[in-house]
Amino acid sequence: MAIDFKKKRGFICDMDGVIYHGNTILPGVREFIRWMQNEKKDYLFLTNNSGYTPRELNQKLCRMGLNVPEEHFYTSALATAAFLADQAPGCSAYVIGEAGLLNALYDAGIVMNDVDPDYVVVGEGKNYSLDTLTKACNLVLKGAKLIGANSDISGPIENGIMPACGSLVSPIEMTTGTKAYFCGKPNPLMMRTGLKKLGCHSNEAVMIGDRMDTDVISGLESGMSTVLVLSGVSDRSTLDAFAFRPSVILSGVGEIPKLAARDEK
Repeated sequence: MAIDFKKKRGFICDMDGVIYHGNTILPGVREFIRWMQNEKKDYLFLTNNSGYTPRELNQKLCRMGLNVPEEHFYTSALATAAFLADQAPGCSAYVIGEAGLLNALYDAGIVMNDVDPDYVVVGEGKNYSLDTLTKACNLVLKGAKLIGANSDISGPIENGIMPACGSLVSPIEMTTGTKAYFCGKPNPLMMRTGLKKLGCHSNEAVMIGDRMDTDVISGLESGMSTVLVLSGVSDRSTLDAFAFRPSVILSGVGEIPKLAARDEK
C-alpha cells in the first residue's frame, strides 16, 4: 500500500541504521531532513539507544552537518525515566548505562542506589561488565524489579553490528529467572508519547525505521503508516520471518522527498 507523504503531517523516525551508522551519515539523509523542514512537517527522532541525551544527539548530528534542535529527539532513556517516575515517584535504582540514561533518571527524581534499590535499570553502556552484571543479578534476586531501556538485540555500526540492550539484559533474566519490562520501542507507551509530542493523530503520521521487530511493529500497532528502510538491520529476506508487512519498503529515507515530489505531479 502506498503512502502519500505530501499529505502526512508527522514523521517519527528511528536513528541508528536510518540516519547514520555510528558516526557516518547515510545517503539521502540531508535531503530528507531539508524536505521535512521546508515542508513544515512535524518530526521526531525516536531512538531506542539510551546512551545519548537529546543535546548529545543534537551535537552528533551537528558534527555531520545537520541542524536538528534538541526538542526533536525522544529516547528510550527518557521513556524509561517517565515510566518509573509515573509508577513509583521518588524511587531508587541501580543503573547500568551511559549519560543519556543516568541524566534522564536524575531529571525525573530517581535516586541512584546500589544497596537496596527498587529497580535495576539496564541500558547500553561501556560500564557493563561481569562485576556490574553480578551486582544486578543479586539485587534482582533480593527483590529489585528489572527494567530494560529497550529490547533491541543488536544495533548497526560502521563495520557490522553490536549487542544492544536486549542482549545485555538477557544474562540477568536467565540468571534470576526474572523477565525484564522494556520501556522503548515497541512499547506503545513510547509511541503514544511520540505522537503526543508531534501533536498528530496516528493516521496523520508515518513511522520510519530499519527494524521489523521494533520500528515497523510499533508503528503498525499504533495505527500509523510504516516505512521499512533497508539501510540498517533488516533486508528483504527479513520480511519472511514476520506475519506483518510495512506499508512501504525503501532503500533509504532519501527516497521520501522524491516520492513526495512525484505525488505532486
